Amino acid sequence: VSASSRMLENYKAPYTATAIQHIQDEGAVFLGRTNMDEFAMGSSTETSFFGVTQNPFDAGRVAGGSSGGPAAALGKNLCVASIGSDTGGSIRQPAAFCNVVGFKPSYGAISRYGLIAMASSLDQIGPFTQSVSDARVLFNVMRGEDSMDMTSVPSKVWNMHSFSKIESLKDVVIGVPWSFVEHDGIDVDVLESFKDSISTLKNAGATIVDIELPLTPLSLAAYYILQPAEVSSNMGRYDGIKYGLHVEGVDGIDDYFQSRGEGLGKEVRRRILLGTYVLSSGYYDSYYGKACSVREAIKKELNQSFQKVTAIALPTTPSPAFKIGEKTSDPLSMYLEDIYTVPANIAGIPGISIPSGWVARDSVKLPIGLQLLGPQFGDDLLLDVGEFIERELSDKKELL
Repeated sequence: VSASSRMLENYKAPYTATAIQHIQDEGAVFLGRTNMDEFAMGSSTETSFFGVTQNPFDAGRVAGGSSGGPAAALGKNLCVASIGSDTGGSIRQPAAFCNVVGFKPSYGAISRYGLIAMASSLDQIGPFTQSVSDARVLFNVMRGEDSMDMTSVPSKVWNMHSFSKIESLKDVVIGVPWSFVEHDGIDVDVLESFKDSISTLKNAGATIVDIELPLTPLSLAAYYILQPAEVSSNMGRYDGIKYGLHVEGVDGIDDYFQSRGEGLGKEVRRRILLGTYVLSSGYYDSYYGKACSVREAIKKELNQSFQKVTAIALPTTPSPAFKIGEKTSDPLSMYLEDIYTVPANIAGIPGISIPSGWVARDSVKLPIGLQLLGPQFGDDLLLDVGEFIERELSDKKELL
């Protein structure tokens, strides 16, 4: 377990993660580890100490991130399923780039025990699969309360949330926040494909309604305050003393700085610095405290929306897979890749990306995804809706 970092290059985990143990107990065979952005900090797998993961449909483009490795492995048909973690879209975004299904469950649905934490209040383990039904199988194996993880949700909490049974798309009301979808940064072809998918679902019997989510677009700004703040705290343990890379300096303090400087990559250090800044005296209330308030307001806004709709539809990403190196010098541009996926993590609700079409770039066709968001603890409901939608969009998954 290295988190694709030089800091943990030779680290050997002393125990097995609960989610992995559940799968092993069912007899699954693990083929190996896959690549990711260093400590899950990135949207392209370009920050990995071991090198970038190539997109299975164009080797000159990224596979997405941070869980780009498992998405690419599945997209290349090297396995029947894979597992990643999603902090701000790190399952759904690479799933869209690699033409597979990526499912982020409700926060607390799957134990995080054994998961290397980046941002503890946002991280969630989830599956990559070739179909929504396969995602359900893997999710049901991994889910459940765990005494080793106090954030895992007890069964009684799940039982408190009941949702109407979905028999067909005619029972589904899909909310589309068009004012959010049609923002300046979305690729024209991605937007047209999204509109085409929504039209297909409407023709198949789903009820499509326009909804207003005025606060939800603020999710990205809140995320890039909350997430670095938690990164700053969680990364404090990587000091080269107890475990991890150790570099000898002139004294103990210099050991610490040398070890972290050589063991942690540029993006990790950037987020640690940003997080330390927003948590510092004089800035805590202005940044971190305000971001927490915005988070609660967004969560309330989304919860109210689910009183009117079964699911919310968004593009998974604002663009198809971009070229390797295209965004590495522009962190803000890279962060904007998460604009549609971050709200689910901010609110702790489930989200799923389903293959929904292709767009042409440089004579190569690249896959894109349709994202669905569901109510908190409505994971089974979202998977039900996802299966119906997947059938209607099934012809869009195959490359013609």
